[in-house]
Amino acid sequence: MKDNPFSLWVYLSQSPLLWLTVTLLTYTIADAVSLKTQRHPLANPVLHSMWIIGAFLLITGTSYTSYFAGAQFVHFLLGPATVALAVPLYENRKVVATAIVPMLVALAAGSVTAVASVVWLAEATGLPRAVVLSLAPKSVTAGVAMGISESLHADPSLTAVAVILTGIMGAIIVTPLMNRLGINDFRARGFAVGIAAHGIGTARAFQVDAVAGVFAGIAMGLNALVTSLLVPLVVTLLLR
Repeated sequence: MKDNPFSLWVYLSQSPLLWLTVTLLTYTIADAVSLKTQRHPLANPVLHSMWIIGAFLLITGTSYTSYFAGAQFVHFLLGPATVALAVPLYENRKVVATAIVPMLVALAAGSVTAVASVVWLAEATGLPRAVVLSLAPKSVTAGVAMGISESLHADPSLTAVAVILTGIMGAIIVTPLMNRLGINDFRARGFAVGIAAHGIGTARAFQVDAVAGVFAGIAMGLNALVTSLLVPLVVTLLLR
């Protein structure tokens, strides 16, 4: 009888449905807490879902492979969710059309800064070349960043960690930073966080304002394209 609870857990832990349920339930609770705090930056649901699930896996001795067997269903939905950004973009197309030139200027400045700054800082602190290359595409969405990392013969796993941390940090600091700087134009706020913090930052932008979310989504997509072309060039110039 004493072995029954353990045996039951072993059985349940092999079920993808369990980890899908854990992921969705954890995020739902974290999002509810975030809503209760009026979307305080430090109550970011992605941040807290990440450490809660990580702690749960550690305590239960569950491998990431077993966990991802269920969580992959959520991962699959990232594609449709990204495509769905076209809906608010279409609804706000007139607002977007009036800001094309400023967006292009901001895109060029933001993309170059995001790549060059991390490469320069990592190189200046003496990090190994493989680590420097892995950090270079940190400001674009994970799928694109890992592809860039592979093309540079870097470590895609390290790149994925850097991408997630960048997104969470961007989502946390964007609102207080913009408020402190006195930037009240939600087009500028959204575009900035979309370039710097990709999908997680875009999700945060939508929580704050619909227009900010639209511009964050545009920035995220454009930055992925520009960065994929820019990273090899910057790396060649700074690390030659």
